[in-house]
Amino acid sequence: MKKNHPDAQVDMTPMIDVVFQLIIFFVVTADMANKAMDTRVRMAMSPNGPVEEQKDPRTVVVDVERDGKIALMKTHLSEGQLYTVLRNAVNTSGQGTPIVIRGDHMAKHEDIKRVMDIAGKAGLWKIRFAALKEMAD
Repeated sequence: MKKNHPDAQVDMTPMIDVVFQLIIFFVVTADMANKAMDTRVRMAMSPNGPVEEQKDPRTVVVDVERDGKIALMKTHLSEGQLYTVLRNAVNTSGQGTPIVIRGDHMAKHEDIKRVMDIAGKAGLWKIRFAALKEMAD
């Protein structure tokens, strides 16, 4: 036997609260990846290089500044500190963790190679290099 309750309603307040919390979460986190990139690093041009379609969330982005300093999320690191971070990435996500090296266009090759050697020593082999497809306006 079904009973009809003509005045029964669904309370929408909790659903609206959840939707607003999700909106706030996405607004706050959407730009974090861009803020983590050091804008002082001016990358080289590569107009014929492939465009990255899908980014692995495990990706570690290492900046190499023109003076050879190594940075991770705008934080300067020594070679030992970078090795520790990369070794922790291997322990957490495995040897398939991708590394992206953002080298300044004026950085010396030996500084880029130093980061590559540290990554190899830490057990990481998926290394890519970031470059600009076109100049920004």
